[in-house]
Amino acid sequence: MTAVRQDAWSPDDDLILAEVTLRHIRDGSTQLAAFEEVGERIGRTSAACGFRWNSCVRKRYEDAIGIAKQQRQKRNYLKKQTLVAAPHVSSLSVYDTEERAYKNDSVTEEGMSIDAVIRFLRGWKSTYQDLTRQIKVLEKDLKEKEEELYSLRGDNERLSKEVNNVQTDYRTVNDDYKTLIQIMDRARRLTVLTSEEEAKPRFKMDANGNLERIE
Repeated sequence: MTAVRQDAWSPDDDLILAEVTLRHIRDGSTQLAAFEEVGERIGRTSAACGFRWNSCVRKRYEDAIGIAKQQRQKRNYLKKQTLVAAPHVSSLSVYDTEERAYKNDSVTEEGMSIDAVIRFLRGWKSTYQDLTRQIKVLEKDLKEKEEELYSLRGDNERLSKEVNNVQTDYRTVNDDYKTLIQIMDRARRLTVLTSEEEAKPRFKMDANGNLERIE
């Protein structure tokens, strides 16, 4: 399977990965074969399954892994005993021995699977509680941020009004300043004209027709 899903691992995916890998360990198979089987079942690559097993799932099933290895050793021992058994052992006896071993293994596997599920559920409960606490912390932080945002919006509106008032006052003062400058300029020009008129000499004609200056 070459396609790789980018979505997160679900609890069901982890459980399938654990069950298949433990079965391969009990049967004496390789973990690589287990990862390939899981990848085909859940639509992921074997590399992704192996990474998930080694980084996360394996830690939760240390006891189950130990039991699976013991069962594998027991099964291998029974097979060796069957192969080296005396020639007088009948095929029926060999069949009975293997059947009893299979029944014992089946009972152990069933009990182990239930125990593994219980451990998984306990682990998931702890994870759920941690997530619940994290959600509460995030909700508290979100509420604080919303209150801070509301306060900042109020400050922004207040400052915007102050800026508008200052701009209005500035335009008023600027207009008044321009008007004052114009008044002062007209007054200065009038003063200059008045001074020039006063400084200009005046003359009048006497009875003989001559001009004489008037002081």
